[in-house]
Amino acid sequence: MLQKEFPCKIDWFKELTVKLDLGFQGFADLYPCKKLMIPIKKKKAKKGTPNDLTTQELEHNKGLSSQRIYVEHSIGGMKRYRIIEHRNRLKSTKVINQVIGVCAALWNFHLLNN
Repeated sequence: MLQKEFPCKIDWFKELTVKLDLGFQGFADLYPCKKLMIPIKKKKAKKGTPNDLTTQELEHNKGLSSQRIYVEHSIGGMKRYRIIEHRNRLKSTKVINQVIGVCAALWNFHLLNN
């Protein structure tokens, strides 16, 4: 889906710091970016050998996840309004963007009033 929305021929992220999760392992090969922040994945190990991450790698992953949690909570908060959670049959991208904008605004309003 990322390659469909952002074709690799254009340098979309050349001047940006990009923060990703483990679902985008091949991102650095396809898109040049100023700085890529992605968690370190455990290596597959042969039977009987440990594949644990070092303390430094665990701290790196913990730092990234502590930054990402705010984004994850915001997405979850927007899904409270259920119009985003379920499959959307709207054909107009403009209307879909407006719906997402309204859900984001409602979630921000909720955060400000609590």
